[in-house]
Amino acid sequence: MNVLSCSINTLKGLYDISGVEVGQHFYWKIGGFQVHGQVLITSWVVIAILLGSATLTVRNPQTIPTGGQNFFEYVLEFIRDVSKTQIGEEYGPWVPFIGTMFLFIFVSNWSGALLPWKIIQLPHGELAAPTNDINTTVALALLTSVAYFYAGLTKKGLGYFGKYIQPTPILLPINILEDFTKPLSLSFRLFGNILADELVVVVLVSLVPLVVPIPVMFLGLFTSGIQALIFATLAAAYIGESMEGHH
Repeated sequence: MNVLSCSINTLKGLYDISGVEVGQHFYWKIGGFQVHGQVLITSWVVIAILLGSATLTVRNPQTIPTGGQNFFEYVLEFIRDVSKTQIGEEYGPWVPFIGTMFLFIFVSNWSGALLPWKIIQLPHGELAAPTNDINTTVALALLTSVAYFYAGLTKKGLGYFGKYIQPTPILLPINILEDFTKPLSLSFRLFGNILADELVVVVLVSLVPLVVPIPVMFLGLFTSGIQALIFATLAAAYIGESMEGHH
């Protein structure tokens, strides 16, 4: 019963996470909802970069790829390899989802270091990487949860829920708790790493504005790419796990 109570509290905590604030925020009123305007602005910029790059690259595809087309085909092969390794032979339908997660997070993370968001003034708060906001990372984590539930139910039907009493019904509360901790860990891992990286750079720039922050910024770019890969790999692993029924 204690574990079940913990599961319920964890689920409630996921809904309360959207109330977490770090610094000031620029809010928009849409209908009866209040949303973080700066997160939508930076997310739209990232989406525009991805769509624009893809459109310019593939509008005149060549039989022998060169330049941007060659780069995008390499990225696609990389995403396919990650998906196949984690999901198995039925990875094909999930390549678009895993690829979208990886590319959005990767470009979002890098935008925080490479794009001059600070020169755009807002009435409140400031622009930063979309993944620097807990709302974005929670949304991505919940999308991953929906995806692996959909994958399991599509493959096994209602028999998917039999995994909760495997290998013994005694583990039912723990198996239920696991489905709540997965999105929690995904969201806080990504949010914490990106926020910490940007805070470290801001502090170093304010203290030693010339040379010292540069190596830290390059390290931040590297870790940002790794965080995108970790998120995409774990999302694929969870989908593969739900389809195969093993832990």
